[in-house]
Amino acid sequence: MRFRIFGHSWLLGLVLLWLLEFAVVFGCSVLVFRWLGPDQAPVIWRDAVVLTSCVMTAAIGLGLYSRRLRDRTVGVVLRILVSVMGGALVGWLMLAFAPDLRPTLSEMAGFVAISLISLVTVRVLMHHLVDEDILKRRVLVFGAGNNAARVMALRRRNDQRGFKVVGFVPSSNEERVVPADRLVTGDRSLSAVARALEVDEIVMAMDDRRQQFPLKELLDCRLKGIDVVELASFLERETGKVYLDILIPSWMIFGDGFRRDFIRRYSERAFDVVASLVLLMLTLPVMLLTMLAIKLEEGIRAPLLYGQPRVGCAGKVFRVMKFRSMRTNAESDGRARWAKANDDRVTRVGRFIRKVRIDELPQLFNVLGGQMSFVGPRPERPEFVGQLSETIPYYDIRHAVKPGITGWAQLCYPYGASEQDALEKLQYDLYYVKNHSLVVDVLILLQTVEVILFNKGAR
Repeated sequence: MRFRIFGHSWLLGLVLLWLLEFAVVFGCSVLVFRWLGPDQAPVIWRDAVVLTSCVMTAAIGLGLYSRRLRDRTVGVVLRILVSVMGGALVGWLMLAFAPDLRPTLSEMAGFVAISLISLVTVRVLMHHLVDEDILKRRVLVFGAGNNAARVMALRRRNDQRGFKVVGFVPSSNEERVVPADRLVTGDRSLSAVARALEVDEIVMAMDDRRQQFPLKELLDCRLKGIDVVELASFLERETGKVYLDILIPSWMIFGDGFRRDFIRRYSERAFDVVASLVLLMLTLPVMLLTMLAIKLEEGIRAPLLYGQPRVGCAGKVFRVMKFRSMRTNAESDGRARWAKANDDRVTRVGRFIRKVRIDELPQLFNVLGGQMSFVGPRPERPEFVGQLSETIPYYDIRHAVKPGITGWAQLCYPYGASEQDALEKLQYDLYYVKNHSLVVDVLILLQTVEVILFNKGAR
């Protein structure tokens, strides 16, 4: 069920979830203030209302009640953490100007801890006890040809987390590929069909838009609060990658994303420097043990590091630093080769440090030097870049940002060792270049821990 509040369309399930979590946070605040603070009812209720309102407003701002929320558990927990801490800080600053008793630091710490645990618990219980379809957007696809079939191909649970397809409206003059039982036919207008099916969003997936584009009907749907989105944007949002085979240049030029403003550049650099210094201090013992292991396996004269030319931001070539994981004569003939599974050029120590990504740690010095970022597309060798740029369209766009130690493509796709793999990873890289932000970088770093712990994608 869907209705409108302040000019925006809301799902009843999301409104009920917000009210439930508001009550939970409010109860947590009252409990903490009665437990740790003086028993003054007016002050307790005032502080509870202010803090709860600030936390729940922050939760809305961070998209925890958005129909487009696609984050996994780690992402949702991070959003809850930021909402509770940020909202509590704003609320405490507001209460600091109150003339009577204000929350103490111990009361605020208790409020943050209990609220965080309670909200995470509510989300977990809702996920297991409530039908997920209640919180999904109801999507109607306009088209029944090859493009519409791309939506049907999204069968993974992860890809369908945020939506449910309620039907396909066939367009005339296109070959129908979608099964007949999924089609919505009849003499009703598009807006009437959308209203009858309680549609939240219409996806335009016609094979040929030049013929009988339903402009008036789509405008009528927009005016009634139904979102209309083109297929490329829909697939990008739901799958986390940009599909090159349906991409048109005007979509990249006029669409959202691909922004590099002043704040983003300097916040990214500050994050890189601080995180690199912290990680260097934390991993120094690991790096010393790695150097010792390399020496023990290959002798005292064996080199510890190796530098390899890679293509960075704006196509500039730099030398990426790694712990040496291959034999010193791995490419004695001077010919660049893709890494492969069970590569016989890799040493025993090298095989282990690759699995747990220890070989990447010297790249922290590349980050400090400004040649790389913590998060970004993985830098490729110039020989491969020249080859791939000639065969894969839009390949050079990945060089619009600094390369990273980890990245979105590394989380979503296994290690690439061919041109086809490079094409698949480019689609994820383009998604990152288009949508990257500091929050996205933090989420990628958190999910990278899972990749390291379970040895996903390394060779």
